[in-house]
Amino acid sequence: MSCSTRLKTNLGMRSDLSTHEVLNSNDAMCEVLLLLPPETIYQLILVSKRWLQIISSPYFRHTYLTKWKPTFQLIGFFVCSSMYLGRRQEGVRRPRAEPSLPLLSTSSIGDEIESSGVLKKLGYYIDSSNGLLLCGRHPKAYYLWDLSTQKQQQLPRPRVHFEELCMSLVTEDCPDKGLSYKVIRAECLGFTDNSTKVRVETFSSKTTTWSYSELTCPEPISLSSWTPGRVINGVVYWHATGGKIAIYDSNSEEKRIDVVKLPKTYDYDEQVLGETADGCLQYGWSTKSVMEVWKLEKIDNVLQWNLLFKLNFKTMWRKNPTEATRFNTRTKETQLLAFLNQKSDSVYIRCDTQIFVYDRETQRVEVVQYQGRKSAFVWEFCKVVPYFRRTWPSSPLFENNTMMIDTPQCNASSAGTN
Repeated sequence: MSCSTRLKTNLGMRSDLSTHEVLNSNDAMCEVLLLLPPETIYQLILVSKRWLQIISSPYFRHTYLTKWKPTFQLIGFFVCSSMYLGRRQEGVRRPRAEPSLPLLSTSSIGDEIESSGVLKKLGYYIDSSNGLLLCGRHPKAYYLWDLSTQKQQQLPRPRVHFEELCMSLVTEDCPDKGLSYKVIRAECLGFTDNSTKVRVETFSSKTTTWSYSELTCPEPISLSSWTPGRVINGVVYWHATGGKIAIYDSNSEEKRIDVVKLPKTYDYDEQVLGETADGCLQYGWSTKSVMEVWKLEKIDNVLQWNLLFKLNFKTMWRKNPTEATRFNTRTKETQLLAFLNQKSDSVYIRCDTQIFVYDRETQRVEVVQYQGRKSAFVWEFCKVVPYFRRTWPSSPLFENNTMMIDTPQCNASSAGTN
């Protein structure tokens, strides 16, 4: 007695395949594996080398993560200081005892990165996305380091010099070619220049060259130099002066940059950007006593900020007496540190040199254990950013193109990081 399964192929047609044919057809196996949850998929890579190849293929990964929500692993926290990255000749020099790219490791992968010595060759932290790490020494050398391959690439020297700038890394997941990327440099002029133009230079891994363009804004704009931005589905969000966020769609042919005012325009001790679970921009700020998290949504084709939650730090520590006593938080300042990747219900906070994760549903605080020389830098003058990689099995066989799976035409979708 034979068993037959009806499967939908890549072309949208249905066909009757026997169990034997399904198990020996890469396309058919892909369709079956797409029905399984992530925890099962990660176990199936141990079944055989062929199953590992299928699951690790760019096409299957792209298709699967379109259907199932991706998960991310925290590798550690990078400590970055713009004082050194964009330093003028007469500026502050980095002390020899302070590493150029400190990593506070929270995983075995982070420990391996730290011990390998590769971070000493990359310069200073600029941005990261899907495990790709953008570093450099402005304005001459920029490097991209790939966590999955453990390889680094030096980008060609930019053609245009910007005295002050902000940079972002955009990654694109293509079904048949895997990950590609763009590095975007945007010039930061003083607000007194009253300019409605932003000069931008973009490097693409597809063309391997820098391209220059000028973006037009409907009002005068001044980007904040060397401040971490956020990339969501190819759209870059940068801080701008005057309590605003600049929005640039790197996939659009229209050379335009827009601005939206932040919920409140006065300065805070800490301000961070992140991505919500449904792919929207979230913005958080904190003072010594309170923190607020907002979400930017488009309602009736108009961008609006909506408050997600507000947190009083004293109330938070009262509900977590064990951690408050253990780390003596009553005498130390608490502040918002960063968002978790594509999450809205948890945030990273810092109290002195300790890092915690706060869950607003349970209202619990848990310490994040890390390895690193936390005394080697001054926390108050540094930005601490989480370094994530997307959780997905990988196979070195794809570097040699040993397996081919029929794929439809590439339809890239961008993903962001921090």
